[in-house]
Formats: sequence, structure tokens, C-alpha cells
Amino acid sequence: METYSLSQLSEETLRALVTLRIQVGVSEEWRNMEKKGLTPAEGAQIDYLKSILRERDLVVMNEATLWARAIYPLLVLAEETYVQAWAGIPLKANYPAFQLEGEADGALAPAAGGKPQQPYLIVHEAKRGVHSSDPQIQLYGEMLAAAWLNWKSSANSQLVKTDAIDSQEIFGCYTVSESWTFVHGAVDGIETEKPTFTVEFSRVYNGIFEAECIVQILKAIVTKQLEYHSGDFATTDSVIGQI
Repeated sequence: METYSLSQLSEETLRALVTLRIQVGVSEEWRNMEKKGLTPAEGAQIDYLKSILRERDLVVMNEATLWARAIYPLLVLAEETYVQAWAGIPLKANYPAFQLEGEADGALAPAAGGKPQQPYLIVHEAKRGVHSSDPQIQLYGEMLAAAWLNWKSSANSQLVKTDAIDSQEIFGCYTVSESWTFVHGAVDGIETEKPTFTVEFSRVYNGIFEAECIVQILKAIVTKQLEYHSGDFATTDSVIGQI
């Protein structure tokens, strides 16, 4: 079985591994997520962040600085109960016909013992330079790896929902400078030789002028997953899939 590095995935390779289906158009569901309420404290933090970013030249910032100033602070605002924002998430998935291995720039994932568990949302920061890989393709690979980890955790859990085995839902987003694009993914046939990966894109959100919308979507994703996995993390450590 061949192992593929997430950072070196090409579209040709990915399509050889999975059946990739890209939905056309933008679903109304993204707009519904924008309706997630924000607290006055969250609104104040967003306003402060926006006021700072307006004074910075984000285009010339290096990737690490841009991540720290413009991306990670918005992820932190989506934290709730045991779900936290993380950076540098290792990912490894063992599908029947191939393996995926690498690291995601960031994620929203539950914490256990101070370490991240299976991620709900994967974040990929687009790299700069002429030799940089396609951010969409790399994000697809990271989402596939995260979906497998979630599936493995669900399969090992006695609290597993019956539909979790048939289709695994996963969210992701990639950022280009201060712009965010969200992706909703569903992996069907995880135990088959060639799974089907269906993805659906949001519109592009500006991280300065539409920071509220970004945080609302992030919070909606966290709420959705907390509701689905309610009770899962109140059991023993064996229920939790380790990354």
C-alpha cells in the first residue's frame, strides 16, 4: 500500500485514489450558518481585530505572521466547551487502498489531556511561491485524512450513530491572505477500494470586512458537531480516536 504526502498531492493523484464530486453553485446552508449569534464580547473582539488588521499590510506579511494575526484569532473565537483551536495538526489515515500522511495548518478539534483529538474543521493556509501546491487539492487530502480519523473513532465508539459508517461528514477551509473559503465534504464508502468524496464550496469571505460571517460559520460548525457527538466524550478514553 502506497503512502501519499498531503503536501505533495496532485489533482491527478487524488482522482486516482477517490471519486471526486464537486457540487456546482453555493448552497443556502452557508447563509444559514451566518445567522449564528455572536455575544457582545465576541463582537467587541472582532471589532478590535478588524481595526488592527486595517492598519497592516497583509499582502507582504510572511505566512507565519499572517496566520498569527489574521487567521488563528478568528478560530479561537469559535471555541466552545472542549472544542479548541489548534495549529500544526498531524494527520494520518489508512484507507483500504492507500495511506495519507502529513500536517494541517490548523483545526477546530476537541481536546483530551491537553492534546487535539479528531478534528471537525481543517484549515489550510495557502502557501506562496511559484512551486506552491494547489490549496484546494491539499485541503481535500487533509479533509479525507480527518474524515478517516473521525470514522475510525466512531467505529470504535459504542455510542456510534448508524449513519456514521455509511457517510462521514467533514468541514474544511483554505485561506489566501485574509480571504476564507469554506468547504463541506462527505466521504462515502470509506471501507471500499475507491471512496467517493463529495465537496461543496462556500463563497469567498473577506477576513477583515466579513470577519463576523467567518466566526458565525465557524461557531455553527462547532455547534453542529457538538450536537451530533453529544455524550461521546463523557465515556472512557477508548472512545476517543487518537491522532
